[in-house]
Amino acid sequence: MALGYLSELHGLPVYDFPLPGKGPATLPDPESVAWKLSWHEQNGEDDYAACFDRFLDTVDPARVRALVLGAGAYGTDNDAADPRETAEQLAAAADRLTGLRALYLADLDCDESELSWIYQDDVSQFLVPFPRLEELAVRGSGGGFSGGMGLEFRPLRHEGLRILRFENGGLPAHVVHGLADSELPALEHLDLWLGDEGYGRSTTVADLAPILDGSRWPALRRLGLQNADIQDEIAAAVASAPVVARLTALHLGRGTLGDAGAEALLSGQPLLHLQELDLSHHFMSDAMMERVRQTLEPHGVRVDLSEQEQEDEYDGRYVAAGE
Repeated sequence: MALGYLSELHGLPVYDFPLPGKGPATLPDPESVAWKLSWHEQNGEDDYAACFDRFLDTVDPARVRALVLGAGAYGTDNDAADPRETAEQLAAAADRLTGLRALYLADLDCDESELSWIYQDDVSQFLVPFPRLEELAVRGSGGGFSGGMGLEFRPLRHEGLRILRFENGGLPAHVVHGLADSELPALEHLDLWLGDEGYGRSTTVADLAPILDGSRWPALRRLGLQNADIQDEIAAAVASAPVVARLTALHLGRGTLGDAGAEALLSGQPLLHLQELDLSHHFMSDAMMERVRQTLEPHGVRVDLSEQEQEDEYDGRYVAAGE
């Protein structure tokens, strides 16, 4: 599945900050949209840093609620800034972006960069200068700049973060370790795309244990462990995980979930308290799909069983977003 551009962040529609001299006479109210900043050679500016500076001088930065960083800030070729420089530039503007509550890193489609190729670095550094940030989403996990090690999340304490999402074709285990060692008392929604081992997934079910035991983040109510080539194993672990008892939403879709994983869920702890269970993009049989519906839907659980897939003749099951 090819990823398209983000349409909304923090409940706000994404709005592309216009090219120099190309925008409308009147821009949206700074608080009414999620501003997307992108740079290409045709921008008419030297680099992404120039685009970012122009944004700060054009829009009242203190009233900006959400930022989406696109091409130029991220990528895989010579048009991309080093992600460390992108982080440093944003941190330097923290005293001007005092209203920032949501940040999305690397909104690129597959024509700009495949998911597993997007250069990332330590993304926890985006949280430190913004203690009031409530939402952080990260696309991609690759490394490649001189000295770059790829996606990292170093342990930290952050009082304000409520939503954290990692969209990956392959999630490294050390990211999960750093996350599990972090103190995030306000975290309500965690979404991890684990990906495919062939594209860098080293996270295992054992690495997820500190998350599944439910002791880390008392406010957690929505959990996604999806897009995994080990989705049946994850489902089996979730079936007895203490954290599930206090969730309102559980997302296990986008991956290789089959009848074995679904059977584990139905045979494990009750899921009737959930408001939603997302199992979309799966490899379940028709009979198992009907069992899931009959078990949960009469109790008010919204179950997503869309995108029933068939195993590939050569490659078997596949995740929704890998390369």
